Amino acid sequence: MKKQQGFTLIELVVVIIILGILAVTAAPKFINLQSDARASTLEGVKGALQGANALVYSKAAIQGKESKPTAEVIIDDKGDTDADNDIKVNAVYGYVNNASADLVEVLDIDTTSTSPEWVIVDSPNVTTEIEDAIIIHPGDKTPSATVKCWVEYKHPAAKGAAPTYKVEDSGC
Repeated sequence: MKKQQGFTLIELVVVIIILGILAVTAAPKFINLQSDARASTLEGVKGALQGANALVYSKAAIQGKESKPTAEVIIDDKGDTDADNDIKVNAVYGYVNNASADLVEVLDIDTTSTSPEWVIVDSPNVTTEIEDAIIIHPGDKTPSATVKCWVEYKHPAAKGAAPTYKVEDSGC
């Protein structure tokens, strides 16, 4: 008869220790995936806002309103003669005004449901790097001194100036 061979207890313990060491070194790379995903999403919102602003500025320039301190810009005329169907946003020197209604219009995000994916705050109760900025934050992350997870936006203050954007992701 042939003697059955298997792993010894010492071999099994060594393999378990090696797997434990690998798990301890690899786990931190995977544990923080949710905050990394939120930070990337904030960068996406910032990019979407910059793209929308470029389009609004183009529409304002076509309508001759890019140099006005305040103007209503038609961003979609719906192809009909009824002006009430037009989609309009308020612009400051051709760029989207930093007001929640205008940002909702250009970003096409839902902020009205009972658990919205995004929340826009006109007058945040947290310190922002951009003075008088509006912030856009994930619906499940209420901004505070320790939970800093938002996009800051401010329209330009003068003709020829550019809007200001900043992503704060230290608390995501």
